[in-house]
Amino acid sequence: MKYTQGKFIITEKTAIAREIYSFTISCPDVAAVASPGQFVHIRANGFTLRRPISICGIDKEKGTLRIVFEVRGEGTAEIAKLNKGDLIDMLAPLGHGFTVDESYSKVILIGGGIGTPPMLPLAKIYGNKATVITGFRNASAVILQDDIKKTGAEAVLCTDDGSAGIHGFVTQPFTELAEKGGIDAVYACGPSPMLKAVSKLCIDKGIRCEISLEERMACGIGACLGCACRTKRSDEEYFAHVCKDGPVFKAEEVLW
Repeated sequence: MKYTQGKFIITEKTAIAREIYSFTISCPDVAAVASPGQFVHIRANGFTLRRPISICGIDKEKGTLRIVFEVRGEGTAEIAKLNKGDLIDMLAPLGHGFTVDESYSKVILIGGGIGTPPMLPLAKIYGNKATVITGFRNASAVILQDDIKKTGAEAVLCTDDGSAGIHGFVTQPFTELAEKGGIDAVYACGPSPMLKAVSKLCIDKGIRCEISLEERMACGIGACLGCACRTKRSDEEYFAHVCKDGPVFKAEEVLW
């Protein structure tokens, strides 16, 4: 796993929803080797442990990465104080990303809440071959819908309270699409209950599925045991590390 540690310039900052921010970061060496599904590990001023944030955009020509994150505690609140022109302390790119196969003719991308950002690089690759289903608590939490539509992918929006899009969970429209068949692959990132439900449906239907797990982590490179999760390979159970072995796993590998 090739990664770089350094301080990089923030070239753009935008508040895209309440307590949710988008940073564009100039890091040509990182962007050159980054792939969809990987993450960055950011050090917040005054904090020892870094914060993992999924990669939301990769522009190899411009040499930039985009990250979108939600303020969830003191660490991410400190990161959110950074502005355009500031340096951000980053270890990246980390983890194993999604398996991309451009020969696929129909893929489903599923994002739950702040699990939506890692779906955007996939949407840019697959374009009109992709249907992107995203779910949020309510209309005020909705993000990245215009970005998704610009890729040419179909955007299906769900909210828990029905204040925007479909009233319900992402599993509702996904189940309908799965029943129709013809899906080459499913990619998903979001809360564990969502991932568990998506994984089960894909396994039952025999659909290839990869899921990106959200987990608290300390080192980000597999040196500590802070992000262990139960998985199985070759019918044997073992504890994998989300940061090093993941964050992307095959659906059938994860033991819930």
